[in-house]
Amino acid sequence: MSHSMYITEALVCGTFNRNTADRSYLLFTKEAGMLYAEARSVREERSRQRFALQDFSLVRVSLIKGKTSWKIGSIEVQKNFFMSAESKAARGSVVSLTRFLRRFYGGQEAAPALFDYIVSALGLVVTDIQERECIEKVIQAHCLLTLGYVDEKKLPECVIVDSLDGVESFCTEDLRLLLSTIIEKAVSLSHL
Repeated sequence: MSHSMYITEALVCGTFNRNTADRSYLLFTKEAGMLYAEARSVREERSRQRFALQDFSLVRVSLIKGKTSWKIGSIEVQKNFFMSAESKAARGSVVSLTRFLRRFYGGQEAAPALFDYIVSALGLVVTDIQERECIEKVIQAHCLLTLGYVDEKKLPECVIVDSLDGVESFCTEDLRLLLSTIIEKAVSLSHL
């Protein structure tokens, strides 16, 4: 019996211990969406995968679709956003955006554009930036727009574009208030 195998980029969004040495991972993948995948004996000292599969890591992974679940095959680390963050505030932004993604994106539906946007956004927030709070809200509002939680007509142009170039110049108090209101409404609608 053959199993389907996929090789894709993924962001490790969470880890969950299982049994003695096994662990399940919540992966946001470029080609299969958000999914849980299992790795056997990954918590043992001899495991080669244990350092590659840390939270907030961007990895290239081979996934095997079994009867009931996904299994992790080989893995190659590209970057760990949390470890490469330049400050405590930057690490907080990485955690915050990953939690936001976990909350609003569920299901195994491919969203390659959103994946690329999140990776570039995480690459931006790990640096020392000025308008950190506003930029986080812009990123969150763009994610909500992509996932269908927000109508495009209610958002300013800087949120709708897929690029984060020059977003600091758009950050005003009015934009912060507008985005805070939109995000709070989406959170109240999500029932989570």
